[in-house]
Amino acid sequence: MGHMTYIHELKEWPKFHWDEAALAPLLADSRHRQGRLLGNMEALGFRLRSEASLTMLTADIIKSSAIEGEFLEPQQVRSSLAQKLGIDIGGTPPVSRHVEGIVEMMLDATQKYTDPLTRERLFSWHAALFPTGHSGMRKITVGNWRAPAAGPMQVVSGALGREKIHFEAPAAQRLDTEMAAFMDWFNAPPCTDPVLKAALAHFWFVTIHPFEDGNGRIARAIADMALARADGTMERFYSMSTQIEAERKTYYQILESTQKGNLDITPWLKWFLECLGRAFERATGTLAGVLHKARQWDHLNQAPINARERELINRLLDGLEGNLTTSKYAKLAHCSTDTALRDIQNLLDLGVLAKNPGKGRSTCYRLADQPQKEGL
Repeated sequence: MGHMTYIHELKEWPKFHWDEAALAPLLADSRHRQGRLLGNMEALGFRLRSEASLTMLTADIIKSSAIEGEFLEPQQVRSSLAQKLGIDIGGTPPVSRHVEGIVEMMLDATQKYTDPLTRERLFSWHAALFPTGHSGMRKITVGNWRAPAAGPMQVVSGALGREKIHFEAPAAQRLDTEMAAFMDWFNAPPCTDPVLKAALAHFWFVTIHPFEDGNGRIARAIADMALARADGTMERFYSMSTQIEAERKTYYQILESTQKGNLDITPWLKWFLECLGRAFERATGTLAGVLHKARQWDHLNQAPINARERELINRLLDGLEGNLTTSKYAKLAHCSTDTALRDIQNLLDLGVLAKNPGKGRSTCYRLADQPQKEGL
Protein backbone atom coordinates (compact mmCIF):
# COMPACT_ATOMS: atom_id res chain seq x y z
CA MET A 1 0.00 0.00 0.00
CA GLY A 2 1.44 3.37 -1.04
CA HIS A 3 1.80 6.46 1.09
CA MET A 4 -1.47 8.10 2.05
CA THR A 5 -1.64 11.73 0.90
CA TYR A 6 -2.80 14.14 3.58
CA ILE A 7 -4.50 17.44 2.92
CA HIS A 8 -1.40 19.45 3.97
CA GLU A 9 0.67 17.74 1.25
CA LEU A 10 -1.57 18.97 -1.56
CA LYS A 11 -0.07 21.58 -3.90
CA GLU A 12 -2.76 24.18 -3.22
CA TRP A 13 -2.69 23.80 0.61
CA PRO A 14 -3.93 25.77 2.55
CA LYS A 15 -6.35 27.17 -0.04
CA PHE A 16 -9.52 25.71 1.46
CA HIS A 17 -12.83 26.05 -0.32
CA TRP A 18 -16.40 25.03 0.42
CA ASP A 19 -19.90 24.98 -0.97
CA GLU A 20 -21.52 28.17 0.31
CA ALA A 21 -25.00 27.20 -0.88
CA ALA A 22 -24.87 23.94 1.10
CA LEU A 23 -23.79 25.76 4.26
CA ALA A 24 -26.05 28.83 4.00
CA PRO A 25 -29.15 27.34 5.70
CA LEU A 26 -27.04 25.85 8.51
CA LEU A 27 -25.24 29.14 9.03
CA ALA A 28 -28.52 31.05 9.10
CA ASP A 29 -29.94 28.56 11.59
CA SER A 30 -26.93 28.75 13.93
CA ARG A 31 -26.90 32.57 13.71
CA HIS A 32 -30.62 32.58 14.60
CA ARG A 33 -30.15 30.28 17.61
CA GLN A 34 -27.10 32.23 18.73
CA GLY A 35 -29.06 35.50 18.54
CA ARG A 36 -31.95 34.04 20.52
CA LEU A 37 -29.68 32.61 23.22
CA LEU A 38 -27.68 35.83 23.59
CA GLY A 39 -30.92 37.84 23.57
CA ASN A 40 -32.36 35.74 26.40
CA MET A 41 -29.16 36.20 28.38
CA GLU A 42 -29.13 39.98 27.80
CA ALA A 43 -32.48 40.17 29.57
CA LEU A 44 -31.00 38.76 32.80
CA GLY A 45 -29.40 40.69 35.61
CA PHE A 46 -25.63 40.76 36.04
CA ARG A 47 -25.55 38.12 38.78
CA LEU A 48 -27.54 35.56 36.81
CA ARG A 49 -25.48 36.20 33.69
CA SER A 50 -22.26 35.67 35.67
CA GLU A 51 -23.59 32.44 37.14
CA ALA A 52 -24.66 31.19 33.70
CA SER A 53 -21.30 32.10 32.16
CA LEU A 54 -19.40 30.46 35.03
CA THR A 55 -21.41 27.24 34.56
CA MET A 56 -20.72 27.18 30.80
CA LEU A 57 -17.01 27.97 31.08
CA THR A 58 -16.62 25.25 33.72
CA ALA A 59 -18.30 22.71 31.46
CA ASP A 60 -16.28 23.83 28.43
CA ILE A 61 -12.94 23.34 30.21
CA ILE A 62 -13.89 20.00 31.77
CA LYS A 63 -15.22 18.58 28.51
CA SER A 64 -12.34 19.80 26.35
CA SER A 65 -9.99 17.84 28.64
CA ALA A 66 -12.38 14.86 28.73
CA ILE A 67 -12.15 14.61 24.91
CA GLU A 68 -8.45 13.85 25.50
CA GLY A 69 -9.33 11.29 28.19
CA GLU A 70 -8.32 13.58 31.04
CA PHE A 71 -10.76 14.14 33.89
CA LEU A 72 -10.59 17.37 35.89
CA GLU A 73 -12.24 17.93 39.27
CA PRO A 74 -15.30 20.15 38.52
CA GLN A 75 -15.15 21.98 41.88
CA GLN A 76 -11.53 22.97 41.26
CA VAL A 77 -12.26 24.27 37.77
CA ARG A 78 -15.28 26.25 38.95
CA SER A 79 -13.39 27.65 41.94
CA SER A 80 -10.38 28.70 39.85
CA LEU A 81 -12.62 30.39 37.27
CA ALA A 82 -14.65 32.18 39.94
CA GLN A 83 -11.51 33.52 41.64
CA LYS A 84 -10.05 34.78 38.36
CA LEU A 85 -13.35 36.35 37.25
CA GLY A 86 -13.97 37.91 40.67
CA ILE A 87 -17.21 35.98 41.27
CA ASP A 88 -17.91 35.03 44.88
CA ILE A 89 -19.00 31.40 45.19
CA GLY A 90 -18.33 30.87 48.89
CA GLY A 91 -16.01 28.03 49.94
CA THR A 92 -13.15 27.55 47.49
CA PRO A 93 -11.19 24.28 47.47
CA PRO A 94 -7.44 24.40 46.82
CA VAL A 95 -6.75 24.29 43.09
CA SER A 96 -3.93 22.31 41.46
CA ARG A 97 -1.37 24.11 39.32
CA HIS A 98 -2.48 21.99 36.37
CA VAL A 99 -6.11 23.16 36.62
CA GLU A 100 -4.96 26.78 37.12
CA GLY A 101 -3.01 26.57 33.85
CA ILE A 102 -5.92 25.19 31.83
CA VAL A 103 -8.24 27.85 33.26
CA GLU A 104 -5.73 30.63 32.49
CA MET A 105 -5.46 29.50 28.87
CA MET A 106 -9.22 29.37 28.44
CA LEU A 107 -9.80 32.78 30.00
CA ASP A 108 -7.05 34.34 27.92
CA ALA A 109 -8.72 33.00 24.77
CA THR A 110 -12.30 33.97 25.63
CA GLN A 111 -11.79 37.21 27.60
CA LYS A 112 -9.14 38.74 25.33
CA TYR A 113 -10.80 37.54 22.16
CA THR A 114 -10.04 40.73 20.22
CA ASP A 115 -6.28 40.48 20.80
CA PRO A 116 -4.26 38.95 17.97
CA LEU A 117 -3.05 35.37 18.11
CA THR A 118 0.77 35.42 18.22
CA ARG A 119 3.56 32.86 18.64
CA GLU A 120 4.23 34.19 22.15
CA ARG A 121 0.59 33.89 23.10
CA LEU A 122 0.29 30.32 21.81
CA PHE A 123 3.57 29.39 23.53
CA SER A 124 2.31 30.76 26.84
CA TRP A 125 -0.94 28.77 26.47
CA HIS A 126 1.09 25.66 25.80
CA ALA A 127 3.32 26.31 28.83
CA ALA A 128 0.19 26.83 30.96
CA LEU A 129 -1.17 23.42 29.84
CA PHE A 130 2.06 21.62 30.76
CA PRO A 131 3.42 23.37 33.87
CA THR A 132 5.89 20.56 34.63
CA GLY A 133 7.25 20.21 31.10
CA HIS A 134 5.84 16.69 30.99
CA SER A 135 2.86 15.07 29.33
CA GLY A 136 2.20 12.19 31.74
CA MET A 137 5.64 10.60 32.22
CA ARG A 138 7.03 11.91 28.94
CA LYS A 139 9.20 15.02 28.80
CA ILE A 140 8.02 17.23 25.96
CA THR A 141 9.03 20.52 24.32
CA VAL A 142 6.94 23.14 26.09
CA GLY A 143 6.28 26.70 24.95
CA ASN A 144 7.67 26.04 21.49
CA TRP A 145 6.75 24.19 18.29
CA ARG A 146 7.60 20.49 18.27
CA ALA A 147 11.22 19.84 17.28
CA PRO A 148 12.43 17.74 14.31
CA ALA A 149 14.22 15.48 16.84
CA ALA A 150 10.82 14.31 18.16
CA GLY A 151 10.28 12.50 14.85
CA PRO A 152 7.09 12.45 12.76
CA MET A 153 3.97 13.58 14.61
CA GLN A 154 1.34 10.89 14.16
CA VAL A 155 -2.15 10.39 15.51
CA VAL A 156 -2.24 6.70 16.32
CA SER A 157 -4.61 4.21 17.94
CA GLY A 158 -4.48 0.50 18.73
CA ALA A 159 -2.14 -1.83 20.58
CA LEU A 160 1.65 -1.68 20.37
CA GLY A 161 2.87 -3.36 17.22
CA ARG A 162 -0.59 -3.15 15.63
CA GLU A 163 -1.00 0.61 15.58
CA LYS A 164 -3.30 2.27 13.10
CA ILE A 165 -2.04 5.63 11.84
CA HIS A 166 -4.96 8.02 11.47
CA PHE A 167 -2.98 11.07 10.49
CA GLU A 168 0.54 12.38 10.10
CA ALA A 169 1.12 16.10 10.62
CA PRO A 170 3.43 18.35 8.56
CA ALA A 171 7.16 17.93 9.26
CA ALA A 172 8.57 20.08 12.07
CA GLN A 173 10.71 22.05 9.57
CA ARG A 174 7.51 23.48 8.05
CA LEU A 175 6.00 24.77 11.30
CA ASP A 176 7.30 28.34 11.28
CA THR A 177 5.95 28.96 7.78
CA GLU A 178 2.70 27.05 8.36
CA MET A 179 1.90 28.79 11.64
CA ALA A 180 2.82 32.24 10.27
CA ALA A 181 0.28 31.73 7.46
CA PHE A 182 -2.34 30.49 9.92
CA MET A 183 -1.89 33.42 12.32
CA ASP A 184 -1.89 36.01 9.51
CA TRP A 185 -5.20 34.61 8.33
CA PHE A 186 -6.66 34.38 11.87
CA ASN A 187 -5.68 37.97 12.74
CA ALA A 188 -6.84 39.50 9.45
CA PRO A 189 -10.27 41.15 9.36
CA PRO A 190 -12.74 38.34 8.65
CA CYS A 191 -13.67 37.87 5.02
CA THR A 192 -15.68 34.76 5.96
CA ASP A 193 -18.51 34.59 8.49
CA PRO A 194 -16.95 34.56 12.01
CA VAL A 195 -18.73 31.29 12.88
CA LEU A 196 -17.29 29.63 9.78
CA LYS A 197 -13.95 31.15 10.74
CA ALA A 198 -14.16 29.31 14.08
CA ALA A 199 -14.77 26.00 12.27
CA LEU A 200 -11.96 26.62 9.82
CA ALA A 201 -9.50 27.75 12.53
CA HIS A 202 -10.16 24.58 14.53
CA PHE A 203 -9.50 22.34 11.53
CA TRP A 204 -6.50 24.25 10.18
CA PHE A 205 -4.70 24.42 13.54
CA VAL A 206 -5.28 20.78 14.47
CA THR A 207 -4.06 19.73 11.00
CA ILE A 208 -0.78 21.66 11.42
CA HIS A 209 -0.51 20.03 14.88
CA PRO A 210 2.32 22.38 15.87
CA PHE A 211 2.87 21.15 19.43
CA GLU A 212 4.05 17.85 20.84
CA ASP A 213 0.87 17.59 22.90
CA GLY A 214 -2.23 19.67 23.70
CA ASN A 215 -3.11 20.45 20.06
CA GLY A 216 -6.77 19.43 20.44
CA ARG A 217 -7.33 21.57 23.53
CA ILE A 218 -5.58 24.57 21.96
CA ALA A 219 -7.53 24.12 18.70
CA ARG A 220 -10.78 24.18 20.69
CA ALA A 221 -9.63 27.27 22.65
CA ILE A 222 -8.90 29.01 19.32
CA ALA A 223 -12.36 28.04 18.05
CA ASP A 224 -13.90 29.39 21.28
CA MET A 225 -11.94 32.61 20.77
CA ALA A 226 -13.33 32.93 17.24
CA LEU A 227 -16.85 32.17 18.53
CA ALA A 228 -16.42 34.86 21.22
CA ARG A 229 -15.59 37.27 18.36
CA ALA A 230 -18.76 36.13 16.61
CA ASP A 231 -20.78 36.71 19.82
CA GLY A 232 -19.04 39.99 20.64
CA THR A 233 -19.00 39.16 24.36
CA MET A 234 -16.60 37.82 26.98
CA GLU A 235 -19.39 35.84 28.59
CA ARG A 236 -19.84 32.28 27.37
CA PHE A 237 -23.41 30.98 27.29
CA TYR A 238 -22.87 27.77 25.33
CA SER A 239 -20.11 25.21 25.11
CA MET A 240 -18.89 23.74 21.84
CA SER A 241 -16.52 21.34 23.65
CA THR A 242 -19.39 19.88 25.68
CA GLN A 243 -21.20 19.01 22.48
CA ILE A 244 -18.05 17.72 20.76
CA GLU A 245 -17.39 15.47 23.76
CA ALA A 246 -20.90 14.03 23.44
CA GLU A 247 -20.18 13.31 19.76
CA ARG A 248 -16.51 12.43 20.18
CA LYS A 249 -16.53 9.43 17.84
CA THR A 250 -18.02 11.36 14.93
CA TYR A 251 -15.70 14.30 15.66
CA TYR A 252 -12.61 12.14 15.20
CA GLN A 253 -14.05 10.42 12.11
CA ILE A 254 -14.92 13.66 10.34
CA LEU A 255 -11.54 15.19 11.23
CA GLU A 256 -9.72 12.15 9.88
CA SER A 257 -11.71 11.90 6.63
CA THR A 258 -11.24 15.65 5.99
CA GLN A 259 -7.50 15.41 6.66
CA LYS A 260 -7.31 12.60 4.11
CA GLY A 261 -9.52 14.42 1.62
CA ASN A 262 -9.13 17.34 -0.77
CA LEU A 263 -9.25 21.06 -0.06
CA ASP A 264 -13.05 21.17 -0.29
CA ILE A 265 -13.80 21.00 3.44
CA THR A 266 -17.58 21.39 3.19
CA PRO A 267 -18.24 18.14 5.16
CA TRP A 268 -16.18 19.34 8.15
CA LEU A 269 -17.80 22.81 8.13
CA LYS A 270 -21.24 21.25 7.81
CA TRP A 271 -20.60 18.95 10.78
CA PHE A 272 -19.19 21.84 12.85
CA LEU A 273 -22.26 24.02 12.20
CA GLU A 274 -24.65 21.18 12.99
CA CYS A 275 -22.73 20.41 16.17
CA LEU A 276 -22.82 24.10 17.12
CA GLY A 277 -26.61 24.07 16.64
CA ARG A 278 -26.85 21.15 19.06
CA ALA A 279 -24.55 23.04 21.48
CA PHE A 280 -27.03 25.97 21.50
CA GLU A 281 -29.87 23.50 22.06
CA ARG A 282 -28.04 21.86 25.00
CA ALA A 283 -27.12 25.25 26.48
CA THR A 284 -30.77 26.28 26.59
CA GLY A 285 -31.50 23.25 28.78
CA THR A 286 -28.44 23.74 31.02
CA LEU A 287 -29.15 27.44 31.51
CA ALA A 288 -32.80 26.80 32.34
CA GLY A 289 -31.47 24.70 35.24
CA VAL A 290 -29.04 27.44 36.31
CA LEU A 291 -31.76 30.08 36.23
CA HIS A 292 -34.23 27.90 38.11
CA LYS A 293 -31.60 27.30 40.79
CA ALA A 294 -30.71 30.99 41.04
CA ARG A 295 -34.36 32.00 41.34
CA GLN A 296 -34.90 29.37 44.03
CA TRP A 297 -32.04 30.93 45.98
CA ASP A 298 -33.51 34.40 45.56
CA HIS A 299 -36.48 33.06 47.55
CA LEU A 300 -34.40 31.03 49.96
CA ASN A 301 -31.86 33.70 50.87
CA GLN A 302 -34.52 35.45 52.86
CA ALA A 303 -35.16 32.32 54.95
CA PRO A 304 -33.20 31.40 58.09
CA ILE A 305 -31.32 28.29 56.92
CA ASN A 306 -28.05 26.83 58.13
CA ALA A 307 -25.01 25.63 56.16
CA ARG A 308 -26.15 21.96 56.25
CA GLU A 309 -29.56 22.87 54.89
CA ARG A 310 -28.05 25.11 52.21
CA GLU A 311 -25.73 22.31 51.03
CA LEU A 312 -28.60 19.84 50.89
CA ILE A 313 -30.86 22.22 48.93
CA ASN A 314 -28.04 22.63 46.41
CA ARG A 315 -27.83 18.85 46.07
CA LEU A 316 -31.58 18.65 45.50
CA LEU A 317 -31.50 21.49 42.96
CA ASP A 318 -28.72 19.64 41.12
CA GLY A 319 -30.98 16.57 40.97
CA LEU A 320 -30.13 14.25 43.86
CA GLU A 321 -30.36 10.55 42.99
CA GLY A 322 -33.23 8.74 44.71
CA ASN A 323 -35.55 9.98 47.43
CA LEU A 324 -34.58 12.16 50.34
CA THR A 325 -35.20 10.50 53.70
CA THR A 326 -34.11 11.51 57.21
CA SER A 327 -31.37 8.89 57.24
CA LYS A 328 -30.10 9.97 53.81
CA TYR A 329 -30.02 13.58 55.01
CA ALA A 330 -28.04 12.55 58.10
CA LYS A 331 -25.54 10.71 55.93
CA LEU A 332 -25.12 13.55 53.42
CA ALA A 333 -24.85 16.24 56.09
CA HIS A 334 -22.68 14.10 58.42
CA CYS A 335 -25.03 14.71 61.34
CA SER A 336 -27.23 12.68 63.69
CA THR A 337 -30.75 11.60 62.72
CA ASP A 338 -32.15 13.95 65.38
CA THR A 339 -30.37 16.92 63.82
CA ALA A 340 -31.49 15.78 60.38
CA LEU A 341 -35.09 15.62 61.56
CA ARG A 342 -34.86 19.12 63.06
CA ASP A 343 -33.38 20.52 59.81
CA ILE A 344 -36.04 18.82 57.71
CA GLN A 345 -38.79 20.13 60.01
CA ASN A 346 -37.39 23.67 59.61
CA LEU A 347 -37.36 23.30 55.80
CA LEU A 348 -40.91 21.94 55.86
CA ASP A 349 -42.04 24.91 57.99
CA LEU A 350 -40.39 27.31 55.55
CA GLY A 351 -42.15 25.61 52.65
CA VAL A 352 -38.82 24.67 51.04
CA LEU A 353 -39.45 20.94 51.31
CA ALA A 354 -42.68 19.04 50.89
CA LYS A 355 -43.55 15.52 52.03
CA ASN A 356 -44.02 12.99 49.28
CA PRO A 357 -47.48 11.41 49.45
CA GLY A 358 -47.58 7.88 50.82
CA LYS A 359 -47.41 6.53 54.33
CA GLY A 360 -44.89 4.05 55.56
CA ARG A 361 -41.90 3.78 57.79
CA SER A 362 -39.62 6.03 55.85
CA THR A 363 -41.23 9.30 54.89
CA CYS A 364 -39.49 10.93 51.96
CA TYR A 365 -39.30 14.55 50.91
CA ARG A 366 -38.85 16.63 47.77
CA LEU A 367 -38.26 20.29 47.00
CA ALA A 368 -41.49 22.24 47.01
CA ASP A 369 -41.64 23.90 43.60
CA GLN A 370 -41.35 27.39 44.98
CA PRO A 371 -40.58 28.20 48.58
CA GLN A 372 -43.74 29.82 49.94
CA LYS A 373 -43.21 32.88 52.04
CA GLU A 374 -45.70 34.59 54.34
CA GLY A 375 -47.47 37.60 53.01
CA LEU A 376 -46.93 36.75 49.32
